[in-house]
Amino acid sequence: MAEKHRIELDGNQHRVAVIAFGGNALLRPQDHGTQEEQFTLSWKATRWLVEIIHRGYELAIVHGNGPQVGNIMIQVEEAITKIPPQSLDVAVAQTQGSMGYMLANQLRNRFHEEQLEKEIAAVLTEVVVDREDPAFENPSKPVGPYFTAYRANLLMQEHGWQMVEDAGRGWRKVVPSPMPKDILGCHLLKRLVENGAVLVAGGGGGVPVYRDVGGYYRGVEAVIDKDYVASILAAELEADLFIMLTQVPMVAENFGRPNQRWLRRMPLAKAREMMAAHQFPPGSMGPKVQASIDFVEATGKEVLITDEDSLKQALEGKAGTFLVADGEIEYATLA
Repeated sequence: MAEKHRIELDGNQHRVAVIAFGGNALLRPQDHGTQEEQFTLSWKATRWLVEIIHRGYELAIVHGNGPQVGNIMIQVEEAITKIPPQSLDVAVAQTQGSMGYMLANQLRNRFHEEQLEKEIAAVLTEVVVDREDPAFENPSKPVGPYFTAYRANLLMQEHGWQMVEDAGRGWRKVVPSPMPKDILGCHLLKRLVENGAVLVAGGGGGVPVYRDVGGYYRGVEAVIDKDYVASILAAELEADLFIMLTQVPMVAENFGRPNQRWLRRMPLAKAREMMAAHQFPPGSMGPKVQASIDFVEATGKEVLITDEDSLKQALEGKAGTFLVADGEIEYATLA
């Protein structure tokens, strides 16, 4: 066998990149949802993940879990008469385990193919939220299966669920989406990265927990936006680059309008101005840009926003949008 190339740390000179991407990267809407499909998509994802390592970065990965946790909640509902249901925080933990395993397994295979020697750590991650967060008074995040009006009314009466009718497709449970306050054990995550491990952490935004009056941590029925958790993790790891993967190659000003313009370089002032003008929808690009702003404000480092197809070029500075602390706005033209 050919000798493997070991990527060594150079004292304190190593560079760290944190990448965040959605659960749709491993389970697309058009897929059947089989684990074989998800293994295949995990393998494809390692192709662009390894590009970051080849550029000399230690790597931390934060993945979403929307489709995956939704499927678990469907399984819970279908088996309700046979198996006691688990809570949403436990379902999030399940996706951290299954998706972490798939990514770690396929990354090991990619490293074997490319003769790289790197360790991988997929870590179950608890994230602290404030039980007094206003989100708990206004649950807004739909999760799980669609129900008939009759079944939804029964669930609301029996379990106290809050539910909404979703565009004529049925009724869905809505849960709070509080802001993350702290990642438990973050100092250990930092040690893993410092020692050269590829880190998979904060999956699905982390398992939401709060601290009660006695100081005990309790799981809570909620979901946390993974972009905000990734931003906190990137700051804690003192990342040199925070990569936010989206469905578009760049951030656009006036997206979808006749005067749309793609942004290659977006200073903080411009990002804040566009957020204030409601340029970024709260259900899609809004959290990504706000989490990026938070990271740049905290660290002064860059955020790269792009899609997976453009990532390789973006890492060379030839594509994507770079959100930076200051400087001039730079616009770009897509071919």
